[in-house]
Amino acid sequence: MSTHPAKRPYRLYPAYCFPYSPTYDAWVRLAAADVHTLWSEPDYQSQNIYFCLNYPVRYVRVVGVVVAIDEITPKYSALTLDDGSGATIELKIVRHVTYQQSSGTLSSTTTISNVNVISQFGAFEIKVDNVNVEIGMILKAKGSISEFRGAKQLELRRVQIVSSTNGEAQAWTENAAFKAEVLSTPWRVTSAEHGEIKAKIRTERKKAKEYERRGREYEIKKAEYEAARAAHDAKKEAKYEARRRREEAMMNAGALI
Repeated sequence: MSTHPAKRPYRLYPAYCFPYSPTYDAWVRLAAADVHTLWSEPDYQSQNIYFCLNYPVRYVRVVGVVVAIDEITPKYSALTLDDGSGATIELKIVRHVTYQQSSGTLSSTTTISNVNVISQFGAFEIKVDNVNVEIGMILKAKGSISEFRGAKQLELRRVQIVSSTNGEAQAWTENAAFKAEVLSTPWRVTSAEHGEIKAKIRTERKKAKEYERRGREYEIKKAEYEAARAAHDAKKEAKYEARRRREEAMMNAGALI
């Protein structure tokens, strides 16, 4: 797993600042080679948070040509993309497997709504929007970052087929623009912005406490209402039972005349 040298010319901000980074909740446009240079901190490895400079990155978008299609296990399949950056990136597909005994076909939906995998003796297919993925196709893929045997890969979340090389060229342009506009300099949180972040956090915590307080009050009032309702029902039942006994006694007394 990649780690960054201890000395760095920029500040790594506390985790509570991460949501305010332009990369944290974004599909970060990177080349495959850039994905492999992302570094990690031990405190965030379990959360699959990586860093480009000091920008926290969780999700990545890549565009490239399919150069490999593999069936890893019945549960996992993989596509490998080459985007011309000098490195390839593997896209991991998680499958929900079902077996059709009549045809001997292992067919599955996946965790991606428009991707299906079909596996049978002598044939293996990955479909995107019901189109067979083939070597040489261009895909635009979005995924979360993970590692397998020391190499970074993307767990596929979204994917679409790019119909022309113009789309691939546009992706290169978008990657270059994002790198120039955002990733060319370290992320900086000013003192004023940090104060705003802390204020927002305090406000959210206050709202959460108020929500919890109201929830507790609601549960108390609900319990009180249910107890009062139960007492009322018990009292009503006791009156009904007393009346029934009086009427029964009167009927029994009349029967003796």
